[in-house]
Amino acid sequence: MARVLTPRAEDFPRWYQDLIAKAQLADNGPVRGTMVIRPTAYAIWERIQSEMDARIKDAGAENAYFPLFIPESYLTREAEHVEGFSPELAVVTHGGGKQLAEPVVVRPTSETVIGEFMAKWIDSYRDLPLLLNQWANVVRWEMRPRIFLRTSEFLWQEGHTAHASEADARAYAKKILHEAYEDLMVKVLAMPVLVGRKTNRERFAGATNTYCLEGMMGDGKALQMGTSHELGQNFAKAFDIAFSSASGGREHAWTTSWGTSTRMVGGLIMCHGDDSGLRVPPALAPIQAHVMVVKGGDGVGEAAAQLRDDLKAAGVRVGFDDRVDTPFGRRAVDAELKGYPIRVEIGPRDLANGNVTVARRFDGSKTSTPLAGVVAAVTEALAADQQALYDQALAHREANTHEVKTLAEALAASATGWARLPWSAVGTEGEAEANKSAVTVRCLIRPDGTVPDSENEPDLVAVLGRSY
Repeated sequence: MARVLTPRAEDFPRWYQDLIAKAQLADNGPVRGTMVIRPTAYAIWERIQSEMDARIKDAGAENAYFPLFIPESYLTREAEHVEGFSPELAVVTHGGGKQLAEPVVVRPTSETVIGEFMAKWIDSYRDLPLLLNQWANVVRWEMRPRIFLRTSEFLWQEGHTAHASEADARAYAKKILHEAYEDLMVKVLAMPVLVGRKTNRERFAGATNTYCLEGMMGDGKALQMGTSHELGQNFAKAFDIAFSSASGGREHAWTTSWGTSTRMVGGLIMCHGDDSGLRVPPALAPIQAHVMVVKGGDGVGEAAAQLRDDLKAAGVRVGFDDRVDTPFGRRAVDAELKGYPIRVEIGPRDLANGNVTVARRFDGSKTSTPLAGVVAAVTEALAADQQALYDQALAHREANTHEVKTLAEALAASATGWARLPWSAVGTEGEAEANKSAVTVRCLIRPDGTVPDSENEPDLVAVLGRSY
């Protein structure tokens, strides 16, 4: 195929921007920092939504919707929270041609407004746990925007829950972390995320614990793919989210919040994309197999339509392209750019020989396949390539994660990848020093790879790197 993208190895940021434009994924919005998500990328986001929504509901949460506008006074009730978000807030001071009696904030996140209503809806321990989720947009005024990664407005889901005990809240925050987020990212996005705990310096404003999922991108940098927070009783006390206990006393609830966003689309691009464009994992792909007519005539269109129907009947998500008035090479490049996992190409010569060409996006291979064996070949290739993408991403992460002993070695290793070293060799002072070089502690993990509850646990491992 002709070169249409800047090579990743030559200029990774330019490659990323080229791919977004050439694959028609998104465009810059009319207000600085906003984005327009085009149909190809929005279809991917819809698939992520569908898969994530099912997992969230399996965890017992129910969907609701809360207002976009939040009274400014709500944010000031939790001091650490408002301090953490104040530089990013968009505030409305006028409406209906008049100055508002109280400014309203365009939601940066919804802990405060949902906390207000949790306080109204919870009275007894019998009302707990209260498990809520909403799909919405949020606004955080971004100074250095980059499409999908950092935009002033983005789409996400945010979950908010209230529990009778700290142990219940912690268990649920981890349930979402592993059973909703990690499960989707590994099994559907084919991304080997590192799951750990944020340091106190990096945790969410107002939280007592922040758990995270970190993905390594193609250039060795980290991208935070999602977070799940224990909020302790901070917001419960600020909004009086209290309940009558079984013993008859009055207690404050323990709350959590958790979220993932359209940032996952950016992570998908940078984790799996190559010099020919996007590679969408088959389990995620809106179009898993793209049936393409190379040239019309001699019954090709009819045979292609039958192949489309046979693949659909087998449960494959199918695209169909019979635009023979457009050069086939241009259409094939477009399909590669958009990352369709499989192309099934059929022309008069193929049909005369009773074959089609099955092209796999993962490795660029092309195989002449008998018509009768196309469905089996496609379904086998989809399963194999889902695993192959994960394995390739994992191998990349392992090859670019370096075991070191000192902070100086960690800073050097972070130039091209991640560094692992004892948290005791970094500490809060070393973390502050690393931040001066734009290196952060991405997460803390236990020696066995599990997620710690506190950064004060013994023998913790710190993972450092540069990030988006």
